[in-house]
This record gives sequence, structure tokens and C-alpha cells, in this order.
Amino acid sequence: MKKYLVLGILFILPITAYIFFAMSTNHFKPLPIISQSVAELDGFKTLDGKPVQLENRITVLGFFGNNLEAHRAYAYNLAQKIYSKNHGFKEFQFVILLPNGAEEQARSIEEKLKQVAPTDAWFFAFGADEDITRVFQSLKSNITLDPDLSTPYVFIVDKERNLRGRDNDEDEGIMYGFDSSNIAEINNKMSDDVKVLLAEYRRALKKYKSNREI
Repeated sequence: MKKYLVLGILFILPITAYIFFAMSTNHFKPLPIISQSVAELDGFKTLDGKPVQLENRITVLGFFGNNLEAHRAYAYNLAQKIYSKNHGFKEFQFVILLPNGAEEQARSIEEKLKQVAPTDAWFFAFGADEDITRVFQSLKSNITLDPDLSTPYVFIVDKERNLRGRDNDEDEGIMYGFDSSNIAEINNKMSDDVKVLLAEYRRALKKYKSNREI
């Protein structure tokens, strides 16, 4: 009797797993689009003098202003909780926009970030004040940029330059960005949302490859 019971369980488990994954596939909910047409990063240059772009990248976008030292802790929070876990995804990047003249501060912080994870997908990008304001305003968020062109909030932008976030958050209602000074918010809400968006693109890639094989 026990033998047949074990065999029955072994038979049922694969079916249960199949149903679970099938339900997950059919009910997968993409991360909501909050606003569209985020401005491209025209005119911005990295510490290496190279251009940087949002198009065809999954980007965590930040604005840390001309006093980068004041945001050092926020950068570490993001590096440890988000960047280190996801920087291996080919098209994922962090871009922190800074005004021209903040290069030395950025180099100092970048050296510290390298202790957390390789910074090959983390870019400090520099541009004119008006360009930083232009990009920030294109997010169409309910968050304001401080006079020094900074905010602790960071934003998730998809490959099509759409702002992604939450449209029915239990605390905020619509969430345009995530407060990098709030460890709980970064570790829970933002971490989950980045995972959802990366999963969305992985699914799209698998579907594309499957269709190519047909």
C-alpha cells in the first residue's frame, strides 16, 4: 500500500508543478507604465567621456546633484541592494546624472562602489544643468528636484524609455520612483519591481527565440 501511495505522489508532483508554472505564465503581470517618452540622455558623458543612452537599456536613473558626497550613503544602498544582484543582466544599467564639475566626487565614490560589485554597468554621467532638468521633467512625476539638482528618488526606465513603477501601491498609490534613503523601500518594493521588469524582458526574449525556431 505504501509503495502505491509513494508512486501516486511522485506522479502527482510533476502535474502540480506544471499547473503552477502554467498559471504563473498565463497570469504574469508586467510592471506598470507610469509615463512615456522619457527624454534621451543627449549631451551627457560618462567619466570616460563616452555617451550614455536609455534606448534599448533597462535603466535605474538617479539625480544626485552637485553635492554627491551628501548622497554617498544612497549610492551604497542602491549598489548593495539592487545593482550587485542584477548588474550581470546584459542590458541593465545604473545611470546617475550629475552636473558638469562633479567628476572628482564621482571618481571617489566609484572606487568605493567597486568594493561592492564591478562598476561596468554603473555610470555617472555629466551634463549641463538645463539638460538634467529636461530629463527630470520628462519623467512627469510628482517628485520635485532640489535646487542643487538632486533627489534621493531613483526611477526605473525600460528599453522603450517608459517610466515604470506602481499604479496601485498600498502606501503611495502611484509610485513614480523609489526613495534610496529608505532601506526598506529599496530592499522590498524596488528590488521586487526590478525583478519583475527583468523577468518581463526575459520572457519576451524566450518568446522571440521560440517564434524564430518555428
